[in-house]
Amino acid sequence: MKQALQALLANSSLTSHSDVSGVWIIRREAAPREFQDKPRPVSHLVPKLRRTVLPDIDDLRTYDTVIVTGSRSSLTEWESMSPIEVLPQTDLASPVSDDFADVLAELLPGFFVQRRPLSDGAVFVRPYSLRNLSADHTLIMVNGKRQHRSAMLNTGGSQSSDLSRIPVNAIKRVEVLRDGASAQYGSDAIAGVINVITRDDADIEFSAQYSQYYEGDGIQKRLGFGGGTTGPHGGFRLGLDYSDAASTSRARQRLDALQYLEQHPDADIADPVQKWGQPEREDARLLLTGDHETPLGQAYGFLNASQGQGVTDFNWRSPTTPSVYTESPVFDGWSLSDLYPNGFKPQFGQEEKDLSTTVGLKGGQGHGISYDLSASFGENRIDYFLYDTINASMGPGSPIHFDAGGLRQQEYDLNADFQTELRVPSVIWKPINLAFGFEVREETYKIIAGDAASYEIGPGAVDGLTSGSNGFPGYTETQAKSHDQASWAAYADGETAPTERRRLGLALRYEEFDTFGSRLSGKLSFRQDLSSSLMMRGTVSTGFKAPTPAQIFSERTSQGVAPDTLDVFTNGRFSPTGPVAKIISERDDVEVSTLRPETSINFSMGVVFRPFESLVSSLDIYDIEVSDRIFISDGYNLAVEERARLAALGVPGGESVTSVSFYQNSFDTRTTGLDLVLKYNRDLAGGDLSFAVSYNYNHSDVLNADFIDNPARVSRFEKLYPRYSANSSASYRYGNVTFQTSWKWIGPWVDYTNQDGTYVQEFGSELFIDAGISWDVTTHLTLSLGAENLFNQYPDEARLEASKGLIYSRNAPYDTDGGLYYIRLNARL
Repeated sequence: MKQALQALLANSSLTSHSDVSGVWIIRREAAPREFQDKPRPVSHLVPKLRRTVLPDIDDLRTYDTVIVTGSRSSLTEWESMSPIEVLPQTDLASPVSDDFADVLAELLPGFFVQRRPLSDGAVFVRPYSLRNLSADHTLIMVNGKRQHRSAMLNTGGSQSSDLSRIPVNAIKRVEVLRDGASAQYGSDAIAGVINVITRDDADIEFSAQYSQYYEGDGIQKRLGFGGGTTGPHGGFRLGLDYSDAASTSRARQRLDALQYLEQHPDADIADPVQKWGQPEREDARLLLTGDHETPLGQAYGFLNASQGQGVTDFNWRSPTTPSVYTESPVFDGWSLSDLYPNGFKPQFGQEEKDLSTTVGLKGGQGHGISYDLSASFGENRIDYFLYDTINASMGPGSPIHFDAGGLRQQEYDLNADFQTELRVPSVIWKPINLAFGFEVREETYKIIAGDAASYEIGPGAVDGLTSGSNGFPGYTETQAKSHDQASWAAYADGETAPTERRRLGLALRYEEFDTFGSRLSGKLSFRQDLSSSLMMRGTVSTGFKAPTPAQIFSERTSQGVAPDTLDVFTNGRFSPTGPVAKIISERDDVEVSTLRPETSINFSMGVVFRPFESLVSSLDIYDIEVSDRIFISDGYNLAVEERARLAALGVPGGESVTSVSFYQNSFDTRTTGLDLVLKYNRDLAGGDLSFAVSYNYNHSDVLNADFIDNPARVSRFEKLYPRYSANSSASYRYGNVTFQTSWKWIGPWVDYTNQDGTYVQEFGSELFIDAGISWDVTTHLTLSLGAENLFNQYPDEARLEASKGLIYSRNAPYDTDGGLYYIRLNARL
């Protein structure tokens, strides 16, 4: 196939290549370098959204790009039977953040990311949401292959891919399928699919960026490199990204610090004594892709590797905190005041390594059936450490630096995908495009024990001193276990056009898991062209999300500071199949159950309107019902006898655990909403104008829950994320200068006002405006200047945890650090 296309396109300005999904794409070559300095007529310039750099990038409009997600029939975005949004490379290069999750939040309405300061590992592996559903309800793929999960279990129990591990400068485009797709791709695709398509061009590029918040903190330095080669028999591309970011702080002095200073005015205590904000971070990311023609077909592969570390503040411990400063007679008069006379602030850190790789072979296009055989491996490794803290129960024998252990997530995937055409003479207008295949998966979750001092119960525990590394007790040897889950799947996905104006699709997928059994998912899709410019589309599907080994088997204890008493407390989250669950199930009217899969029913209906070539718009409404959603249960306060039984089991800090909880199939929800997208571009006054608007409205109802009698908890869950959000961007390119602006309008949301969760606080809507300018100094060099949150907007102040110096809610669905300015330099060889 490749040789035939090359012969056909010889002596023309067109080139061809096949992406990893087997789709052949023909495009016009970029102008030779020697001609790029010459001015070109305006009619030769194709305007793009957020165009900032890289004039050699493919000039196809995003809605004319051939998509590979949600359809295996080589359709464009606007021809799809499901709502799909394509984010091109120029859009992805605009946001300042090096975190891919932040980039998506900047560009996609209805996609939110929380900062989660002082939330253990969640401050580094941050929770995100699409359509107000859990992070693990969105399937993440790279080049059409499932991306492995993070080892981190996040807010509420979701275990999703860590988007921050993917280098943004190595991405060609992102295809966002806003529709249920379990019948096509398997577990997790309830809210939709985010498919990252990596770059395959040979351009050699360097980039450098400096950014800083208006407050003078959060300085970030980024360096990037990309380059490769292409040839008649294949090529490769390497992308590198390095980031070094300082911490931020938006905090006031803690109440207990103020009280202590009143009594001890000479105490050496910082103001504020602890930070609420982003952690200090350093990250390096690599993505390598390549392909080569062989007699058997095209061999291909990609490798994504990253390494990072970060440190953040934990809650300050006042010298009046009894659980750490009580004097125990077993230590002969020694007191923690001898080591930390002015209190202490534990420093919590994470080291993370992530690796994913896929190798495959595809071909057979000229033999009536094409194939794609691949093997993938992914691993996420997280190790936790603490310093400037203590195991109070060990007294003077305790270290102040701890290895708290770590987490491991490993996944293996084998895929065999096939595609062919079935011709049915005189029955339908076009042949049936049939795709089918098989998948085998195995995932393993491991807990790695910390050093003994991080979980040891020392002699001072009998006098009420907390055990374990204060702030984050380490994983014990009894918790250090490995848990597996294996599954296999078979699927068939057919599409056809019965008439010239109609298209139909049917997909079925059967999966079987060794932990809970099997699931069958299905999807029906249709598209009807009402005219040459108006099209109607719709889908109905079923889906599911399988409980992971981490959700079923993992256990964790953690410590916090109560906002009312400001004393340290210890909570535990345990396996619903373990001995602690059996202890709680002995209570009357309490039964801790094993986990079942979450299941869903999705409906979608929409219209696409394209009255002329430069304008395309779409409106889609949807309804998603999810049953048996997995979430953290309410806490069960322990009696003294139950606490003693936990200590006898070797639970870290068991003698001081006040409350325990479990992941459970807690509730059912119904989410309804709409997505509106409009993209427009035109020539204007000798330049190129591009404009885009996206809007999402989202409403969730809790239908049935074990907390249905708690109105505050129901309300917070239904409104944790904003019900509506809108993004708009405009860019105007005149000569070698591009002006761009964008705004994000984010609706109201709620959070608790107190630790007991009996009341909620509503936060109003916010408008954030960004602006920037890019100047092509030469054909090889581009300079960009700009600001995000140009007018330095901050959200309403939070009442929850205000006594601990918190100003803005840690659950805010957007950045709460104010305005940020940046300068960026891009060089091309």
